[in-house]
Amino acid sequence: MSDIVWLVISLGIILAGAEVFVNGIEWLGFKLNLSEGAVGSVLAAVGTALPETIIPVIAIVFGNGGGTGHEIGIGAILGAPLMLSTLAMFITGVAVVGFKNRRIHGLKVRADFSSMSRDLSFFLVVFGMALICGLIPESLKPFKNIIALALVVLYVWYVIAMVSQERDVEADIQLPRCYFAPKHCPPSLAVVLVQVLFALLLIVFGANVFVDSITELAQFYAVPAFVLSIIIAPIATELPEKFNSIIWISREKDTLALGNITGAMVFQGSLIPALGIAMTEWMLTPGALLSGLLAITSAALLLWQLRRQAYISALSLLFSGSFYMLFIVAVMQGIVR
Repeated sequence: MSDIVWLVISLGIILAGAEVFVNGIEWLGFKLNLSEGAVGSVLAAVGTALPETIIPVIAIVFGNGGGTGHEIGIGAILGAPLMLSTLAMFITGVAVVGFKNRRIHGLKVRADFSSMSRDLSFFLVVFGMALICGLIPESLKPFKNIIALALVVLYVWYVIAMVSQERDVEADIQLPRCYFAPKHCPPSLAVVLVQVLFALLLIVFGANVFVDSITELAQFYAVPAFVLSIIIAPIATELPEKFNSIIWISREKDTLALGNITGAMVFQGSLIPALGIAMTEWMLTPGALLSGLLAITSAALLLWQLRRQAYISALSLLFSGSFYMLFIVAVMQGIVR
């Protein structure tokens, strides 16, 4: 019973951290004169991607020199883009449906076209490169390292392209007061940075409590370990993106809501796989390739609708969840091991 109580408390902590983070990151974008696309796809995405990023880094760098450590690291690297492109999009779609009556565009998500198109296109290219690299034999390790370096260079180029966008003046009018300096508008950069850092620490703490509570409950109810490691724990580490996006969807800040997810997809599909390619053998099994292909297919369908209609519908976001269900079925059938 205490684990259930802590589970609920941890969700409240994550939600509170997400609210403070959303407020702080919007003011940080204002202070740095960044566009909404850059705020959502770079600042918010990288910041809230920290919990799931830490897992593969620790597993690979501090693991047992190959073997289990590398397997956990590679699994976590491939799992994050899958969760973001499927389950995170699904939950965002649920939020759009839930808040449709207070949204001007209803069930249509009208995010900045250039930012979203760039994010999804970038993800398809870099993550596709990472998957193809998993088919290259270990004997060609120097060539694989070149691909890893290329992924890093591409992400740097992506960040430069995002931060060079001009800021929309109308976005400043909708800014709420800074939580850490409600009587000062605008707040100082130091106060904004302290608020963002505090929110990140709160989110990471809440996610850790959530994972610990889930672990205890799984052991109590005899849930198989592979279900815990592949399904339950990744959901916990992706919670920050989902809560941030729900908050932004409710306020009809669609560029921030989707950019928070797609920017994290680019980050998790380039820099983190580059680490895996450079520091492990990076030979992907059929099950690992399947999970990667599901992520790419989901992202490709969203990009197709975006370029065709200049918006993404709630139905398409909800449909993204079906690819995650296919992944669950593959796990249950032993296809993904």
